[in-house]
This record gives sequence, C-alpha cells and structure tokens, in this order.
Amino acid sequence: MSTTTSRTYGQPALIGGVVMGVLSALPLIKLGNICCCLWVITGGVVAAYVLQQNQGDPIEIADGALVGLFAGLIGAVIELVLSLVLSVLLGPMERELRRQLQDTLVNMPPEFRNIFDQMNGGRYGGGLFFLGLRMAAFFFSLVIGAVFSTIGGVIGASIFRKQPPPRTIDVTPTPGM
Repeated sequence: MSTTTSRTYGQPALIGGVVMGVLSALPLIKLGNICCCLWVITGGVVAAYVLQQNQGDPIEIADGALVGLFAGLIGAVIELVLSLVLSVLLGPMERELRRQLQDTLVNMPPEFRNIFDQMNGGRYGGGLFFLGLRMAAFFFSLVIGAVFSTIGGVIGASIFRKQPPPRTIDVTPTPGM
C-alpha cells in the first residue's frame, strides 16, 4: 500500500457491496452469479474503481484486494437482508404457485408430494426451515463473497489504476557550455 496518502475504504466498499448484494438478491438477475460469480466479482471491481476515483495517486493491487474483500463482506449482508425482504413479499405468491403445481400433478409420486408439503410449511414448520436454509446460504455468500470480490478488487485495481505522474529530472546548467 502507498505510504504517501491514507486510503479510505468505507465508501468504495459500501458502493461495491451494494452493487454485489442487490444484483445477487434480485430474482432472475441473481442467476448472473452462475457465470463465474459475475455479480460478486463486479462488486469488487466497482469498489476498486470508486477507490481509485477518490484518490489522486495510483492505488496498489493490495488496495484493490482489501477494498474488494470489504465489498464482498458488505455485499453478503446486503444480499441476506434484501433476499429476506423479497421472500416475505413474494413468499405467498410462491406458495400458491407450488400448491397449484401440486394440485395439477395428481399422479405425482408420494416422495415428491412430501417434498412439496415440507416446502409449504409441513413437517419443518416452513419458516424455521427457510430461515435455516437462508443462514446457510448467507455463510456460503460470506466465504464466496470474500474470495471472489477480492479477486474482483485486484482486477479493478489493475484496470483502473491511474498512471503515476512522470518523474522530473532537475538539470542545472553548467557554466561554460
């Protein structure tokens, strides 16, 4: 890291984390993460970009890695909160779709019917089962977010790094020339 100026990672990490968290939580759009953790890496790249824009001198690769790491951790929390809110809002519609599917497939084997019953709040109580799955996904997102957004931060620092100013050479004229 550069010793000439102090770096502030808070705002760039928050912006990168919001990009990662929102895109990773939205229905259908979150499928972009299937492609090599696209939104997670994008959060790290955005964080490194914002960090470089806030600095006069070039950022180092280590700066990009650190701000990417922070963005990944923040993004995992944002993804958790947003996905919980979306689940509450969209949950009744999803349950109704599952019920209609179950009613439509009359000849469904009993094993599949049991799975649908459990997902609709049967043996596992629905909410408790969902919360357990969501927390497992959160810890997975923390690990994946930390790793891949750090990689994104390194990529972003490499791409958006400003060129250092040219060095000047002090030439003093010599008498007699």
